[in-house]
Amino acid sequence: MTQARAIARLVLAVAYFAVGIVHLKSPGGFVAITPDWVPYPREVILATGMCEIAGSVALLVPRLRWWAGVMLALYALCVFPANIKHAVDGIAVGGVVLGPWYHVPRLLFQPVIIWWALWAGAVIDWPFRRAGPAQP
Repeated sequence: MTQARAIARLVLAVAYFAVGIVHLKSPGGFVAITPDWVPYPREVILATGMCEIAGSVALLVPRLRWWAGVMLALYALCVFPANIKHAVDGIAVGGVVLGPWYHVPRLLFQPVIIWWALWAGAVIDWPFRRAGPAQP
């Protein structure tokens, strides 16, 4: 399981790093799907991009890994309203309106992303081990 967790950790770190860069370079699409109740949406998007990059790097540092797993899982939970708004309002991003073929799997996959961050960060072992502390 250690090798599988290391691979999952690396894949997740690369994904969060790449998406963090996109948040910083092209925040417009993310601003468009940000719920109206979020203050200063552009600044929030830029801050979340920096958080994704920091979390991805921290996930690869053993002494920061647990916290990175927790924080990336919380991050994935916090952006869920934006994913819902994107789906419900049919917002075009980059001139493209994505249909249910994109949004349904994306929304259903969000809990997996949350679990993935917790498992990759060795916060949890579920469902692979049931007893004792998580193993890196």
